[in-house]
Amino acid sequence: MQNKTIADLADRWLDEDRDLTDLEQTVLRSAIDKRAVSRNANEAYEKGLTFGERVADEIARVGGSWTFIFAAFAFLLLWTIGNSLLLGRDQFDPYPYILLNLVLSMLAALQAPVIMMSQNRQAARDRLDAAHDYQVNLKAEIEILALHDKLDELRRQEILQIRDQLTELASHLQRIEKRAVAGSRPEY
Repeated sequence: MQNKTIADLADRWLDEDRDLTDLEQTVLRSAIDKRAVSRNANEAYEKGLTFGERVADEIARVGGSWTFIFAAFAFLLLWTIGNSLLLGRDQFDPYPYILLNLVLSMLAALQAPVIMMSQNRQAARDRLDAAHDYQVNLKAEIEILALHDKLDELRRQEILQIRDQLTELASHLQRIEKRAVAGSRPEY
């Protein structure tokens, strides 16, 4: 792809009736410069997280695990058994467990927005991953097209060489034929 410009490559391999996105220009520039476009998206994502985002992701990870579900179930079971059976008349949260409902409501009120923040970040990360996948796929497609062009050029050169060799063989055969015809004439 020597001496090619982004416009040349875009005209050859991309839809020329539209403007190129920054991503497509980056890919075409990398094709010209023979640079890779792939990178470890996880590293870049992890480096950009703030402390609060890391905490939110950890809360979402723990809150969406079986360990949390089993621990919450064990806590609820312990709370109800402790208040109903073990403490008898000295219950600190008698049935219908109003204090437990308050604690669970506050937990849900705090946990839900944190999980939503984490999900929003995951959606943004998915969009970045999709853009990176598109970039890598476009680069691969351009490289394959470039290889096809190189193979076509090699094939064209081979055909020209074969044509030249055939022309040379044909002229050589004509010379042999002329000698044979001249040598087979009867002399009078």
